[in-house]
Amino acid sequence: MTFSSELKKELTLMPATTGTLMALVRMNGSLGIGRQLTLSIPTENSAIAQYIYKALNELFELRAELQVYQKSNLSKNRVYNVFLEENVSDLLSELAIADSLMLDSGIPEIVKEDELLQADYLRGAFLSSGTISNIEKPNYQLSIRNVYQEHAQDLMSLLKNYGLEAKVTEQRGRYLTYLTQAEQIADFITLIGAMSSRLEFENQKIVHEMRGLANRQSNFQSANISKTVEASQQVIKAIQDLAENDELPTSYIKLAQLRLDYPEASLMELGKMHDPILSKSAVNHRFRKILELAKDFQK
Repeated sequence: MTFSSELKKELTLMPATTGTLMALVRMNGSLGIGRQLTLSIPTENSAIAQYIYKALNELFELRAELQVYQKSNLSKNRVYNVFLEENVSDLLSELAIADSLMLDSGIPEIVKEDELLQADYLRGAFLSSGTISNIEKPNYQLSIRNVYQEHAQDLMSLLKNYGLEAKVTEQRGRYLTYLTQAEQIADFITLIGAMSSRLEFENQKIVHEMRGLANRQSNFQSANISKTVEASQQVIKAIQDLAENDELPTSYIKLAQLRLDYPEASLMELGKMHDPILSKSAVNHRFRKILELAKDFQK
């Protein structure tokens, strides 16, 4: 199960609220006009369907029908449809989300004016069409898909009320309201009340940071090793050139032999092997002198 699925599962275990139901009906619902007005609220998540069913019953004493059907012949996904045909007009009026026989395209004004409703509405919006990209990778993104641009912009405004720097973009005919900063995604998860998921998100974030630190240290060490090997090869070449022409100073022969015998050893390690012991700076000074002598000899 993905992190988004686990998060939504946690949210459906919370008490039903009017604000959450507002968002679910507004974003997932569709009206049917026949002998009487009907409301259909489809979802591919059975827990969300049961949450909507329970919310209608507990908050408004409405008895809906829970329908289940296959999405298509080529798909294994089931669609769960919460179908209501009693007192639909009254429900829409109570939820303040319909104008005549059409669901409003934006967020109800009552939500914009009530901070308590805002957090609940955001919870419902995430349940409806929210997702968080694979948290096992460092490129985080939380997004909520909207049919209408007005609704996407309204969601962005709600999020900014809480200091969350949301943005809106168009993608395949839909509008995404999204966050990309890990800290702000964590704050959003807290805002909608999913504390267990918040802890899991933070744990994964720490894992990413530790892996990143380990990779940087490994790259740094590899770079240092490469530099050490390259410098060692230059000194070895200089020693060989001077030795072949009897130009290597007698006082440097012992250290030069150590470098030839231990090409991967560090300057400090070579200094400790030398008799008498030499400091790192002393070894470095002698090697620089050897390089200078070899360069002068080649001229």
